[in-house]
Amino acid sequence: MKIAVLFGGTSSERDVSVASGAQVVKALQEAGHEVVAVDTARGVLDPREQKRLLATGVAPKPPKEEELALIRSEAASLTSSGSFKDVEVVFLALHGGTGEDGTIQAFLDLAGVAYTGSGHLGSAAAMDKDIAKQLFRAADIPTPEWLMAPVDPDAVERRLGYPLVAKPNKQGSTIGLTVVKTREELSAAIELAFRYDDEVMLERFIAGREFTVGVLDNKALAVGEIIPKRAEIFDYESKYQTDGAQEIFPAALTSEKTVLVQRLALRAHRALKLGDYSRVDFRMDSEGEFWCLEVNTLPGMTATSLLPQSATAMGIRFPELCDQICRLALERNRRPRR
Repeated sequence: MKIAVLFGGTSSERDVSVASGAQVVKALQEAGHEVVAVDTARGVLDPREQKRLLATGVAPKPPKEEELALIRSEAASLTSSGSFKDVEVVFLALHGGTGEDGTIQAFLDLAGVAYTGSGHLGSAAAMDKDIAKQLFRAADIPTPEWLMAPVDPDAVERRLGYPLVAKPNKQGSTIGLTVVKTREELSAAIELAFRYDDEVMLERFIAGREFTVGVLDNKALAVGEIIPKRAEIFDYESKYQTDGAQEIFPAALTSEKTVLVQRLALRAHRALKLGDYSRVDFRMDSEGEFWCLEVNTLPGMTATSLLPQSATAMGIRFPELCDQICRLALERNRRPRR
């Protein structure tokens, strides 16, 4: 089939998206598909541009705002680029910003184009961490206590205590996130988070082990454990630089704990009304209780990203995973709309 892979864009996660796009293009070609590479900021890439851009890696830090502003100023319109001519499905390898918040999903719905992942409503709900956590709570999914800034420091100390996490409400890849250990550090951490979003969440820090669960076609995949090597948490550098973290699939958990966290992952996926796939992140505290942190509707899609590793542990190779995601999108698009 003919597939357009959308990647890049203008969010702070642009580099990560380019890395995902590079490997998805290669995997889909390996699976026998005709692939068109589309940078949503620049339009369809010719072979030379495609080779150059998709050969770049993820830098230790996200792109600077002035670099993204320049890309935005040069952005090409998807509607005039001919990106979707004869395309059967669009593979969304976008992360953050308008690529993951439901904006592009709504545009593609209006255009009647099949695309991978979740619809505009679920995408928007998952990107807004405050809304997502309210839906988790309604679905009886344990999630750490939180407050939205601005908030009185006394209320923060009383409700959340220290350490806590300050982070942009609608951002991924731990960009703008700080583990705040004292009251004196709180103001600077909130200020940093506000640079990346107009809403900031303060969340109780859950000490313990970190786990992630892939969801594909309404089924939980293998549970993985993440052990950061470069920092206290699984931050941007730990995620995307060589030897930044140890990622263990399947995780060393009892069968009972494995089933429990898989069930919670499916419940979170359904609570947000998500589509064909996602990745759900958890912390397990010293008492063995799992706490749902967030759900990624368009998780990283390099062969060594967490969702593909979760699938590989279930016997699903990366090209097969990319192919299956496209076929699920086509199947969903053929269903009658109500």
